[in-house]
Amino acid sequence: MAEGRTGSTVPRRQLGRYLRKLREEARFTVYAAARKFEWSEAKMWRIETGQTSLRSLDVKVMCEVYGAPADLSEGLMALAKETKSKGWWHPYGDLIPEWLDLFIGLEEAASHITWYEDVLIPGLLQCAEYARVIIHADNPDKSEEEIERRIHVRLARQALLTRATDPTTLHVALNEAVIRRPVGGPEVMATQLRHLVAAGQLPNVSLRVVPFGAGLFPGVLSGPFVMLRFPDMGDGRITEPPTVYADCYTGALYLEKPHEIERYDGAFKGIWESALSEEQSQRLISEVAGSYEEA
Repeated sequence: MAEGRTGSTVPRRQLGRYLRKLREEARFTVYAAARKFEWSEAKMWRIETGQTSLRSLDVKVMCEVYGAPADLSEGLMALAKETKSKGWWHPYGDLIPEWLDLFIGLEEAASHITWYEDVLIPGLLQCAEYARVIIHADNPDKSEEEIERRIHVRLARQALLTRATDPTTLHVALNEAVIRRPVGGPEVMATQLRHLVAAGQLPNVSLRVVPFGAGLFPGVLSGPFVMLRFPDMGDGRITEPPTVYADCYTGALYLEKPHEIERYDGAFKGIWESALSEEQSQRLISEVAGSYEEA
């Protein structure tokens, strides 16, 4: 079966995660799977850690052996085609099913996340009421059952902040407009901002607000983005390269080249320095929550 090392690492890494999970659920050891596919164990490791791309036909065979459902097999075959792409622009609803969310997989694996938002509360910090308003607005034609499923997925993501083992470290900077935009009305916003205050008190969460008075700061030019960093292997080597994720109305951009990471690193540093301190930010959020409660 052919393999290669071209293309973006993002879809390769995610494909590897899914294939590893399928192998483990099928109770195959790496050795047994390698023998089944007539590969070396080293090649199995490269596949499952995203070090190599795969043909969609190879993925089809693996899914059949592992007993994967048909819809998942089709999604992973489409994802395999993207592993050979030299640039990574994933339009939602194109080849890869929307439910096969690359970002959630990267988010779950990250050890450190830095996030700048200028429009809405980040998904990791949304309460159910706020999430419901946004998901309804973004999916007006979906059934209530589907809306509730999406809300459940969004809230379930937040477990990575409170899990007992290695909770993710999160640094979030919000434009002041985010906390003053009355999404869902005063009651929803009051609940959301109280939820935000509580989240900011977690030991692994740092939250700051960039006030209107900051003027022209780096976030105005960069727009919202998320930077994900991954744990090292104990010897200083990282398991995966850092990735920047930028969402937009019709798709999502994944960036991973060193000069891109450096540029966004600098942007977030400037945003963080332009923001209020964590204590000042907590006070401001509480004050705005109080104003919504009085409305």
